[in-house]
Amino acid sequence: MIRLIPVLLLFTLAIIGCKQQEAAQTTTESTAVASLTAETAPAPAKGKLLPYPITRKGDVIDDYFGHPVPDPYRWLEDDRSEETAEWVKAQNNVTFNYLEQIPFREKIREQLTQDWNYERESAPVRHGDFYYFSRNDGLQNHSVIYRSSYPDGEEEIFLDPNGFSGDGTTSLAGLSFTQDGSMAAYAISEGGSDWRKIIVLNTETMEQMGDTLVDIKFSGISWYGTDGFYYSSYDKPDGSELSAMTDLHKLYYHRIGTTQGEDRLVFGGEETPRRYISGSISEDQRYLIVSAAVSTTGNELYIRDLEDESGALTTIVDDFEGTHRIVDTDGDRLLIFTNHEAPNYRLVEASITNPGREYWVDLIPESEHVLSIGRGGGYLFTSYLIDVQTRVYQYDYQGTQIREVELPSIGTAGGFSARKDENKLFYTFTSFTYPATIYEYDMASGTSRLYWTPDITFHPEEYVTEQVFFESPDGTRIPMFITYKKGLEKDGTNPTYLYAYGGFNVSLRPSFSIARLIWLEKGGIYAQPNIRGGGEYGRSWHLAGTRKNRQNVFDDFIAAAEYLIDEGYTSSQRLAIAGGSNGGLLVGAIMTQRPDLAAVAFPAVGVLDMLRYHTFTAGAGWAFDYGTAEESEEMFQYLLDYSPVHNVRHETVYPSTLITTADHDDRVVPAHSFKFAAELQEKHAGPNPVLIRIETRAGHGAGRTTESVISEWTDRYAFAWYQMGINPFE
Repeated sequence: MIRLIPVLLLFTLAIIGCKQQEAAQTTTESTAVASLTAETAPAPAKGKLLPYPITRKGDVIDDYFGHPVPDPYRWLEDDRSEETAEWVKAQNNVTFNYLEQIPFREKIREQLTQDWNYERESAPVRHGDFYYFSRNDGLQNHSVIYRSSYPDGEEEIFLDPNGFSGDGTTSLAGLSFTQDGSMAAYAISEGGSDWRKIIVLNTETMEQMGDTLVDIKFSGISWYGTDGFYYSSYDKPDGSELSAMTDLHKLYYHRIGTTQGEDRLVFGGEETPRRYISGSISEDQRYLIVSAAVSTTGNELYIRDLEDESGALTTIVDDFEGTHRIVDTDGDRLLIFTNHEAPNYRLVEASITNPGREYWVDLIPESEHVLSIGRGGGYLFTSYLIDVQTRVYQYDYQGTQIREVELPSIGTAGGFSARKDENKLFYTFTSFTYPATIYEYDMASGTSRLYWTPDITFHPEEYVTEQVFFESPDGTRIPMFITYKKGLEKDGTNPTYLYAYGGFNVSLRPSFSIARLIWLEKGGIYAQPNIRGGGEYGRSWHLAGTRKNRQNVFDDFIAAAEYLIDEGYTSSQRLAIAGGSNGGLLVGAIMTQRPDLAAVAFPAVGVLDMLRYHTFTAGAGWAFDYGTAEESEEMFQYLLDYSPVHNVRHETVYPSTLITTADHDDRVVPAHSFKFAAELQEKHAGPNPVLIRIETRAGHGAGRTTESVISEWTDRYAFAWYQMGINPFE
C-alpha cells in the first residue's frame, strides 16, 4: 500500500445582522527589549475589522441530571440549512476582508510557494514486477503514483489524482494491490469527506474492472488472491451524511465481477455491533484477520483459517482491554503485538490451535521504552521510542537480536516493512531540520544506502533543535523540542509557535515541515511539547490524559508555555498556540482557562462542544479518551467544566483568534467551530479579532490542494505576525 504524504486542515461560514465593533489602527513594532510586559509590549497591529455577523440565538435547553444547559446555537449543527450556509458566507467575508488588509500577506504567500516548490517522493514498494512510489514535482495539488521495473529504472505514471476532479478536491485515499500485482483497488475521497469510493483496475491494461463501489468509510482494502477483497463501511445515515451518527461498522467481501449489492457481510452489523472493524489477509494468503472495536482504544481480535472449510472465525481476544494486532503468521505460528500486561507493548507468539491470551509466550518482551514492530525479508524490526527519538533493532523470527540499525542522526525513522521474499527495504528518516530522506537497507548485511534526498534550498547547520524537560504542576516531567535559528537571543521578544496534540495515544515525533521554514527563517521559534494523553511513554502516558485526567493535558501545555516565557524564549505577547482536531480542543480549553497566556490562538478543526461530540458521525468512539455527558453526573460536570463552547465568559479579553475548519469535515463536524466562534464573538472584550476561516470542499485533512494548504499557512503566519506587531520582512 502506498502511503501518501499527509496534509493538514481548514474552512468557511457565517450570518445575518451586525454587532458594531472596530479595531484600532496598526501600531509599529517596538524595538527589542530585555523582556516584554503588558506595559512595554507593542499593541497588536489591527486592520479595519468589519462588524461580526449577528448569530441568531435559539431557545434550546438540554437537561443533564437536572442541570439545564442552554445550547443557543444548536441550529448551526444543520449543515444542510440555507441559514447555516449564509452564516458561513458572512463569517468568511469578515475573515478574508481582515486578512487581505495585512500588508505583508502576499509576500508570505510568495515565499511559501517558492519554498514548497521542490520535488517530494515516497519510499518505493514492490507489487508484482513493479516498484510503486508517489512523487510531487513541487506545486502539484496531489502526488502522482509512478511505477518502474526497478527502483532506479525507467518509470511511468500509474495513477494521477490531479485529474480526478477539475477543482482538485478529489484525492487518492488508499491503494492496494493483489499479491501478483496484476490488479489494484484504489479509494478516492471527494471534497475531503471520510466517505470513499473504490475503483478496481487491471494494472496491465489500466482498464476498470467492474463497478465503482460507493459509501465506504474507515476502511482498508485487503485482497484475497485475485478474486476479490475485504473492505469496511457503515450504512449511509438517514440524515446528513456529513454529520449524522455512524455507529454500526460492517466488514464485507467483494468478489470481482459481481455488484456491490451482492457483497457478503463477514462481521459486524446488528448481530455483532462494533464501531470500527477491519479485515486483512495474511501475506501467505492463509488467514483472514479481523479486528473489532467500540472505541479508538482497545480491540477484539479474530482469525479464520481459510484452509478450514468450516469457515468459522476463531476468537483470539474477546474483550476490549488492550490493543492487539497480528504482525505476521509463520505457518501455524501467530506473532501478536500487544499491550496486554505490557503498557509499553511486547511481541508474543501463539499457535493457531491455541491462540488465546493464556497461551501467549513472549518473543520480544516489554522494555522500559515504547515498542512498535515492522517486518520484512523474514526479519522483525523493533522501533523503540526513547525520549521521543527512534532507535531500531533487527531480530529474527525466534526473537534473537541481530543488530541495531544505524540511523543517520537523532530523529524519526519509519517504513521498516517489506514482503518476506525481499532482500532489501526502504525506510524514511526525518527530523526538525532534516528533510524526509529515503534510505535503502540491505537486510542481510545491515547496511544503509542513501536512495533519495530532496533537492531543497535549506541549510540545517543554521538551526538548532533542543530537547528540554520541564515540570507540570503535579511534578510530572514533560519533554519538549524547541527549534530556532542559531544566534537567537533569549530576550523574551521572539515570536513563538507552540504546537501540541495530547490525546488518543498519538506520539508527536521530530519531523521536517516545509511550512515551518519561513517561520524559522524570519526569527521565529517552533516548540513541540510531548504532553500527556499521547503515546510517547506508553499506555500509562496515554491514560494520564484521558477522561477525568484530562486536565493534566491542559496543565502540561500551560506549563510548556510558561517554561518558554520564564526561560526568555518568548513572552505572552509573542506567543501563538496551535493544535488541530483533539489539539483544537487543547487550544480551546487553554484559551478559556488562561486567556492571558498567549497573544494568538489557532484552534483547528477542534472538538469544542464536549457535551455533544459523541452525537456526530463516529464521535461516540472517542469516549475512551473523553467520557460522555450521559454516563454519569460526575462525568457530565467534568466535561462541562472544560468544554470550550461552554466556558467562554462575558467581558473577557481573549487572544487574537483564527479558528479554522472545513465544510466537509465529517470526522470533527464544523459545528464545533461554528458554535465556539459565535460564543467568542458575542462575549469577548477588547480589540483582538476573533475570526473563523471555513474552507469549502475540504474535510478533516483529505481533499486539500497544495494551493489551499499554502493559502492556509499564509493566513496563519500573516495573522500571527500581524497580531504580534511584527513585519517579518522589515
